[in-house]
Amino acid sequence: MILESALLHVTQGDTNQFKRDFSTASEIISSMPGYIQHELHQCLENETEYLLLVQWETLEAHTEGFRTSDAYEDWKKLLHHYYNPFPKVKHFTRII
Repeated sequence: MILESALLHVTQGDTNQFKRDFSTASEIISSMPGYIQHELHQCLENETEYLLLVQWETLEAHTEGFRTSDAYEDWKKLLHHYYNPFPKVKHFTRII
C-alpha cells in the first residue's frame, strides 16, 4: 500500500465551493483501479489549508493509472483552479 499526501492551499473565500467540488471529485478518484481510500482534513489553524491522504495499492496505480486517465482530466477541471500554490504530492510507504 502506498500513501499519497498533498497539502492543499485553497484560494481564500473559495472553501465552501471547494468542498462541494471535492465531494464530486471523490467519486472520480474512488472509481479508479488500485484506489483503496482517501481522506480530506481541514486545518484548524488555517481554514484554507487541507491535507489530502489517498491510499493506493501501488505507486503506479496513482502515477500511471490515475494521472494518465481521462478521469484525471475531469479531476483537474474540478479542483486545480482552487490551489495557490499548486500542491506538492508525496508518496509514502509504511515501515511499522
